[in-house]
Amino acid sequence: MTSASSGPTRVLVAKPGLDGHDRGAKIVARTLRDAGFEVIYTGIRQKVEDIVSTALQEDVAVIGLSILSGAHVALTARVIEGLHAVDAADIAVVVGGTIPQADVPKLTALGAAAVFPTGTSLEELVTGVRQVVAKAEV
Repeated sequence: MTSASSGPTRVLVAKPGLDGHDRGAKIVARTLRDAGFEVIYTGIRQKVEDIVSTALQEDVAVIGLSILSGAHVALTARVIEGLHAVDAADIAVVVGGTIPQADVPKLTALGAAAVFPTGTSLEELVTGVRQVVAKAEV
């Protein structure tokens, strides 16, 4: 894990692609912050390259992608490929948003550490991110 330093686990919450709705991402960011994570929120309409670059610069352990646009499979694949390209595959990627249950296995097969479809409670989200971090630290 790149952020093995002491202190709170750093999480980047990002909105890739053209999706302009960020209310959910802001709620997720605030919930993770309240749960003890250090959260960096990039804002809307982020390019994959910028998400990867910011993750490296901010030394995060986890990238949380918030995707409502329907492009979750392609965007997740591009972020994971981008991390591999810069030798940062140890940064876990989790995905949340408008994700059909049928696409959850596709996302995990691509390398997503966890998927949080619409309807996931905030408590489940925090628990899931903590599990991802704990698994990565082993």
